[in-house]
Amino acid sequence: MSSAKDFLELIQKSRKGKFKIYIGMSAGVGKTFRMLQEAHSLLRNGIDVKIGYIETHGREETVALVEGIPEVGRKSVFYKGKNLEEMDLQAIINEHPEVVLVDELAHTNVEGSKNKKDGRMYWKF
Repeated sequence: MSSAKDFLELIQKSRKGKFKIYIGMSAGVGKTFRMLQEAHSLLRNGIDVKIGYIETHGREETVALVEGIPEVGRKSVFYKGKNLEEMDLQAIINEHPEVVLVDELAHTNVEGSKNKKDGRMYWKF
């Protein structure tokens, strides 16, 4: 896939699950930014896109791109004396959007979670 247009065509043609993974060699190279740009393009084309988990790292341009994209609520998990927010996979499954944005490939879920890792990719259900 080389563009949002290509991904849109794939979504429209297929109802099977597909992944689109953004890979960069270091933090700040634009993976999340590009994923959000493409999400806006998909939204404009009538695709049901939701944010499952995005980490903006406080970057103003990235924060601005989150605006306008519906989010699936995160779940709160109490761990080692702190409330942490995690992606709520069950809520995503229940909402059943066509495309889900999931950020932070290196993220390790709280100990005891059903899934040990999340990943940076579109999840299409």
